[in-house]
Amino acid sequence: MRSAIVWVALASVAAGAPTAEKLRNDKVVSVEITLRPGEGVPVEGRPAVTVYFESGSLAFTPRVGRVEKISVQRGDTVFSRAEAGEIRNTGSSGLHFVRTEFLTDGGSETWGTTGLSPNYKLLIENQCTRVYDIRIPAGTREPQHTHKARVVVCLSGAVLKHLMPDGREEPSTLKTGEVAWRLGSTHIGQNLGKTDLWVIAIEPK
Repeated sequence: MRSAIVWVALASVAAGAPTAEKLRNDKVVSVEITLRPGEGVPVEGRPAVTVYFESGSLAFTPRVGRVEKISVQRGDTVFSRAEAGEIRNTGSSGLHFVRTEFLTDGGSETWGTTGLSPNYKLLIENQCTRVYDIRIPAGTREPQHTHKARVVVCLSGAVLKHLMPDGREEPSTLKTGEVAWRLGSTHIGQNLGKTDLWVIAIEPK
């Protein structure tokens, strides 16, 4: 993770740009973007979190100020402030990422790691969001924990099941590349498959 990188929020994209809205509610909107080499999208608007699906290089050109050139790795998760400009793929291969934009002003409360499973890695927390990395190896389970309503961006999918405190079992399988909204819950996550789970969770405040 490159937590020191500050990026811009995507409020609108040019007609015909390779984007797909994956989810929207009163808290967030998540957009999947794939840029060919040399291709760019204009940005302006709200704070956001970007999750990158592969390595690459990008340039942000603000309306006012100097161009910022950035290299990213698969799984990098970056918080961005609201600033108008353009994001352009400066690499030699396609670049695939998901941007989750926050639609509210957030809050001042600090959540830290309260409620989270001990194996979760806290990546970002500010007035807009709490973001953490979840990894569950194949054939294992995590301890019971509580999370808030969140966007999950799946970097590596797995066959999953949630074990609820009242004894119920709920399927929770995620596919690689999937972006989903999950309500707050208390449960045990169990990886039933043969692939390791890797997810970035984004909780709006």
